[in-house]
Amino acid sequence: MPPTRAPSPDQGESLIRDRGDACPGALRLHRADDGRLARLRLPGGLLTFRQAAVLGTAAERLADGNLSITSRGNIELRGLGENCGGELSRLLAEAGLLPSERHERVRNIVASPLAGTDGLGHADLRWWVRELDALLCAEEWTTDLSGRFLFALDDGRGDVARLGGDVTLIAESGGTAVVRLGGRAFRVAAADAPRAALAAAGAFRAAAAAAGNGAWRVGELPGGHPVDVAGALGRAGIDAGPAEAWAVSRSAPPAPGVVGRAVAVHARLGRVTAAQWRALLPLPADELRVTPWRGFVLPGFADGADARARLRALADAGYLTTADSPWLGVGACTGRPGCAKSLADVRADAVPGAGGLPVHWSGCERRCGHPRGDWVDVLATGDGTYEVTVRVPGEEWTPVTGGTLTETVTTARTTPTTTATK
Repeated sequence: MPPTRAPSPDQGESLIRDRGDACPGALRLHRADDGRLARLRLPGGLLTFRQAAVLGTAAERLADGNLSITSRGNIELRGLGENCGGELSRLLAEAGLLPSERHERVRNIVASPLAGTDGLGHADLRWWVRELDALLCAEEWTTDLSGRFLFALDDGRGDVARLGGDVTLIAESGGTAVVRLGGRAFRVAAADAPRAALAAAGAFRAAAAAAGNGAWRVGELPGGHPVDVAGALGRAGIDAGPAEAWAVSRSAPPAPGVVGRAVAVHARLGRVTAAQWRALLPLPADELRVTPWRGFVLPGFADGADARARLRALADAGYLTTADSPWLGVGACTGRPGCAKSLADVRADAVPGAGGLPVHWSGCERRCGHPRGDWVDVLATGDGTYEVTVRVPGEEWTPVTGGTLTETVTTARTTPTTTATK
């Protein structure tokens, strides 16, 4: 198999977005081969018991009985009927999952899922999440943001700071926070962090309007159109100074198991049945956290024995509950039969493979939902086979061949790479 070349970072002309963002939402349903698809934004991945129960009901009553977890900690329902949109929106609104119909697609907020549970990090981010969500829903201009614009709220451990947020907040010790957009970073009081994130998003909106290329995300802005974050912070009355350096750990995603006062599990290939979803309930602290790594955190266990008992029950329900599971870090797009563009039923074909690199099975070259940083690409070719490559940003993609598909994927996952995950 010949090596696949990485695209040049210099694409010449700037990207032009000449159409509106068609990203699906809870109200804007996407038509797929297996029915309609709804994507439900869950700021910070936070759900109450009632909200989680409602989503399980919606999956059984209106969809195909499954819930899919996205790489932003959101939930997708597939197989929805043609005329169920009204009932779905009513269920979501009654559960408090639609605080604003006009803003529901821009509520893209990921947050460190273990914040406040294990003694690491510098902040319990729940109030940041709720305050930023309320600010987004209170402003008319925020509806201009793309459904792909992302806020990442990191408690200082460095897990979600690496997920490519357009605006990233990083908590620091001593009551300060760093707000980061592109290559610029500013230090603000922690109490001002949500307002600072909103101001930074407003600065991006202004820069995108001036650029005129329809940019959806910060990385799509052409050269010569800087984002005036400092000016936006000043106009918002937020005291800020440049953060030329800041301390942030490089934490891995939550490993399955008992972590502090919480239980963490992962979902195989990022999808659970309604029965598996119900196994997450009841919630010891009336809170379920959906993670960007297609898993769940249940905080609030006062007793280690109770946490271990719940972990065993979740293992029996089919969740990944140990750090040595060969399915850990294995993801897949929807594939056939749900996606017309897919060349294979990738979920049926996917195999586990021990190793350090995440692996993603894709039915077509769009590679929907693939990880960031270094990863293993398993791409359907259309003739019943797959191409396996190690993808390293900015470098030539390394092909891996030999042995069975399982052996090839395992070899690829253990391939040393030289670049750090950004």
